[in-house]
Amino acid sequence: MKKSEIRKKILKIRKLNYSKKIKIDFKSLLKIFKKEKIKGKIIGGYYPYNYEIDLVEILEMLENKNYIISLPKIRRNYQMDFFKWSTNDPLAINSLGIPEPLSKDIIYPNIILVPLVAFDKNLNRVGYGGGFYDRYIKKIKKINKVTVIGLAYSFQKVKKISIDKNDMKLDYVVTEKN
Repeated sequence: MKKSEIRKKILKIRKLNYSKKIKIDFKSLLKIFKKEKIKGKIIGGYYPYNYEIDLVEILEMLENKNYIISLPKIRRNYQMDFFKWSTNDPLAINSLGIPEPLSKDIIYPNIILVPLVAFDKNLNRVGYGGGFYDRYIKKIKKINKVTVIGLAYSFQKVKKISIDKNDMKLDYVVTEKN
């Protein structure tokens, strides 16, 4: 199945099955942080949009554990950067309808929590098709070591995703089941 077909199918399923009650296990994330021996404390998160896993509660818990939180802002030429954000800070809605931080302080996360449309057992992902995360991950890996964790509902797993040279693999996927 082509990525566009996977995207269409899974987005429809995600909308039908969306529930704020389905949560990612916070302890699962902390286990990954410990396993990877992540020294930095800068988290690149996202603000949930279009029935994505809601991780605002997780970002609050991480902030309470003295992690620095950042969210992405879309830039020109299909680029994005992460900007410092606190769960108490206001957000602005961008042209795509996605909430973004008002901060002008670019920071480079050690851990990026990535929203996704679909994933497979080989840690490949399908996003919305703009390539923003793929370009960002490629860029930041040249700057510092980063662990990339996809967050999804277990029903977003597909058999196989065909990838191309621009696709960046995830290091982990965490769902409500594992």
